[in-house]
Amino acid sequence: SIHPADSEQQQAAVLSGADQDGFNWGYDPVHFGVPEGSYATNPDGHTRVFEFRQMVQALHKQGWRVVLDVVYNHVFASGPHNKYSVMDKVVPGYYQRRHEDGAICESTCCNNTATENAMCERLVVDDIVHWAKNYKIDGFRFDIMGHMMLSTLNKMRARLNELTPEKDGVDGRAIYIYGEAWDFGEIVDNARGYNCGQMNLSGTRLGSFNDRLRDGALGGGPFAPHDFQGLVTGLALAPNLSTNQGDDKEQAQGLRVLSDWTRFSLAGNLRQYKMQTATGEVLAGQDVKAHGLPLAYGGNPCEAINFIGCHDNMTIFDFITEKASLTVMREERVRMQVLCLALLALSQGLPFFHAGDDLLRSKSLDRDSYNSGDWFNSMDWTGSTHKLGVGLPVATKNAAHWHYKRPLLTNPLIKPTQENLLNTAACMRQLLQIRYSSPLFRLPSAQAICNQMHFHNTGPTQTLGVVVYEIVSAPANTGAWTDIDGTDVEAVFDPEYKRIVVVFNASPIDQEMPFPPQASGLQLHPLQAAAGAPDARAASCVVDEVARVLHVPSRTAAVFVQRWA
Repeated sequence: SIHPADSEQQQAAVLSGADQDGFNWGYDPVHFGVPEGSYATNPDGHTRVFEFRQMVQALHKQGWRVVLDVVYNHVFASGPHNKYSVMDKVVPGYYQRRHEDGAICESTCCNNTATENAMCERLVVDDIVHWAKNYKIDGFRFDIMGHMMLSTLNKMRARLNELTPEKDGVDGRAIYIYGEAWDFGEIVDNARGYNCGQMNLSGTRLGSFNDRLRDGALGGGPFAPHDFQGLVTGLALAPNLSTNQGDDKEQAQGLRVLSDWTRFSLAGNLRQYKMQTATGEVLAGQDVKAHGLPLAYGGNPCEAINFIGCHDNMTIFDFITEKASLTVMREERVRMQVLCLALLALSQGLPFFHAGDDLLRSKSLDRDSYNSGDWFNSMDWTGSTHKLGVGLPVATKNAAHWHYKRPLLTNPLIKPTQENLLNTAACMRQLLQIRYSSPLFRLPSAQAICNQMHFHNTGPTQTLGVVVYEIVSAPANTGAWTDIDGTDVEAVFDPEYKRIVVVFNASPIDQEMPFPPQASGLQLHPLQAAAGAPDARAASCVVDEVARVLHVPSRTAAVFVQRWA
């Protein structure tokens, strides 16, 4: 840009045409069951249908599965006169959720739908089956899923389960459903019926975004002060100038608490999983509090979508930019992001990566870029450019925060280089390879996680900023092992590794962590130890078999393995 990194000119130009340009996130449904037309060569007629089916077919041929982002919680327009109003013209007042005074609820943004009404529910359920059968969609991601009734999703799940390859050309049981299970607005606390909020989903096998990992790693949350820190961003160990999180003692205890949030998320966000917590008590995840609610709320690992960044709010790197101490320079900020990627890749449940996480994606600190155009949203897949400092983010969502964003956008010491971007991408590829190097990183049930995964360095005397877990293989490929009480419990066998130990050292200094009591013969994972491995710090880890300690550099995730004898 010809304008300075903190100029208002770029965002002014974007906003001047924001409502007329071709950029849109696509959350303005007019009617369900129809592919978005803006991507078609001709939006009118059957072309959009034909080309969408061609796209899905081509992706399947390449080995990809296709997840469709669906918006059933609202429609773009209502009333008798708007040309974009459809359902409200069919049966006026029926398909839109209303307040007691008759006004349409708009907590999702606008024109909320009433899936608690029988025919609205049937429309949504029938439509999902239509997408599965006629477009061969492999999964559905529900926008603001919490605003839908759980009965609706249960009926949907049952209908999908009836689909078979022989009869329908698709295996409905393999279709995954997940979404945003936020509980707010007129449906909060089940005010309109038992909804799809986080607290209601245990045992349903419906996936939901787990914000506990995001808030534990980064600190705060999207509505907390911008400079709140967490495990990865430096709370207590590399504090910024904020006084929002208390004195040294309070920050240290806060770090222990947020480390627990991270641990329970790594264990699949299971309400029944037990560990020693920051207070010293051994508690189940459902008995620990986060934001006034149970910290862990899931009943199965498939219900946990672990994420740290997504399209809403800022990118991971932009969060790090605002939260990390100004004494933390470029290289260490990159290390923070790699650590976030490791927390995701090495967690039980389903890891969710935002597009561009591997390239340290920035939107120039834009907290809500849905209408910020390509200038702030585009990505350079070559890594030769970076969006931090391409102007102040759009005023409509960010003007109140420009005063602290300006100096960050103009600071040349924190903007990543192309080398940083490409190395981070290589580190992420390595982390994904590690995840798939052992079935122990993808345990299929709550019972297996509770029996095979254990945390060390916990409680009030823990080494701050370090999270350690151990996963132990079942002794043989039987699908079970005998517990201490003599009962057979579900377990997963890894034919290559008897034990895996993972150390997340989020502290700014190197750490020595003791072997787990039963461990021996530990070695750095061969992918991390290989010549030319992208994460040089991880490659420098040392296993001291005599002293029984693991040397792990600062801001590094290290994976150690014990092979079968």
